[in-house]
Amino acid sequence: MKPWQITLFIFLTIILLGVISYFYPKDGFKMLGHSIIFPTLEEVLKDNRDSIPELDLEDKESRKIPEPTIFNRRKREALIAEIAKEDSLKQKRIEEQIDTIENIRSTLSDAGYFYLPNNDVSYFDNFFARAAEAKLRGEVLRVLHYGDSQIEMDRMSGNLRVFFQSHFGGGGPGLVPVVQTVASYAVLQSASGTFTLYSSYGDGARARGNYGHMLKCHRLTGRGTFIANASSSKRTDGRVKKFSQITMLYNDHDGNFSATLIDKKNGYDSTFASKGKGIQSMRWDMDSSTTSIKINMQGVADIYGIMIDNGPGVSVDNIPLRSSSGNQFTLVTDSILRKCYKLSNVGMVIMQFGGNSVPAIYNLKSINDYCAQMQLQIEKIRSTCPNATILFIGPSDMSTSYKGSMQTYRLLPELVSNLKDMCNRNNVAYWDLYEMMGGKNSMVAWVQKGWAGPDYIHFTPAGAQYAGKQLSDNFAMMYEVYKTRRRMGSEQFDSLWEATER
Repeated sequence: MKPWQITLFIFLTIILLGVISYFYPKDGFKMLGHSIIFPTLEEVLKDNRDSIPELDLEDKESRKIPEPTIFNRRKREALIAEIAKEDSLKQKRIEEQIDTIENIRSTLSDAGYFYLPNNDVSYFDNFFARAAEAKLRGEVLRVLHYGDSQIEMDRMSGNLRVFFQSHFGGGGPGLVPVVQTVASYAVLQSASGTFTLYSSYGDGARARGNYGHMLKCHRLTGRGTFIANASSSKRTDGRVKKFSQITMLYNDHDGNFSATLIDKKNGYDSTFASKGKGIQSMRWDMDSSTTSIKINMQGVADIYGIMIDNGPGVSVDNIPLRSSSGNQFTLVTDSILRKCYKLSNVGMVIMQFGGNSVPAIYNLKSINDYCAQMQLQIEKIRSTCPNATILFIGPSDMSTSYKGSMQTYRLLPELVSNLKDMCNRNNVAYWDLYEMMGGKNSMVAWVQKGWAGPDYIHFTPAGAQYAGKQLSDNFAMMYEVYKTRRRMGSEQFDSLWEATER
């Protein structure tokens, strides 16, 4: 074609597309169950960058709590005046305590993404108290962090582990499956032998409820070997790279299962034999910490997990369930799950789910159905692990292509809102990952910053590190609340907290 013909063709094509765009229905039309959409002239001509939020996550001004109302200011002044009649020294102390509480309120509102049931700031107190006692009692209190592929490789869990172990002691990578299919920053491991995977999700055979607290297990029939070495990653905290207390949780089929732990570095070699059939654990307490262990096993048993710890304190266990929506807990037999939780001494269960369900949510009914499913999972955990504190982390922002640009899934904000309400009704804390990212269309900004991948779903290591740090920082704030209540006295704290309520 000649240059003028090419130019004319392009010009006529633009005119034709413009005419179609002008007369085409704004909401498109349905064909065979699908929506056929064509961009309007306004959408074609406008700058789509306007819909992408600025990623200034340090600016929290929009989260500032308002100044005290006149009613509460008068309430405070009346309270202090009443105390002043009795004891001027007590008045000064009360004023200082009120200032402390108001600072806590401001901090929580300024940077916190926890939504506590009925705004109960003492929600995590029981866990913090148990964590503080664990080291004194020579125990390991476990935090089980369940999630989908967003937490694989120990992402986010690693940040929590650093926070909890720096405050409450403990070490080691925590709970791992005997056969690991996804590499982890926390530990290097390998296995060999006649292992068969049974899983409530993804790959593997189904086992009619016999999965354990990792929601999967590996059945050994004969001989097997498990090897664990300290992580070589520079991003892994030093406390994680040492282990001295190894516990294997298993279900012995024949009553003759045995295992030998070998630590060549320190010349340690110890064998345990099963106490009979059924669910039980064997634990090796080594004289000194090491960086490499080997366990030789023999028998017929379902291995529910191996806990690799270093001394008493807190362990944070990373349990990723790839492609899961979080509805596997109800597939585990009650008695098995209850026994596994008890033998593991679980103090907190974190459920981080929702992302895998977002693409399948089309209407309010599907949102309600998913929330109802999550309520069943919460009820299952609460019934089988009644002493555990439960935290639910909802989906992050996720983008899909809509009219030529990447945008937040249409019903994702509604899903987040309904999950919060469901958690509140069931006395469960909610951490808003979607809000932490920046809300609607924030995933686009995260991709541009290099904090999320080109699928507009998963975080990059840098993004996961940031998200995990924010979660840890929020726990740090709740820990300050706990310590303040302990120092001030819960009754006094609650009274002044109410007096300073906005």
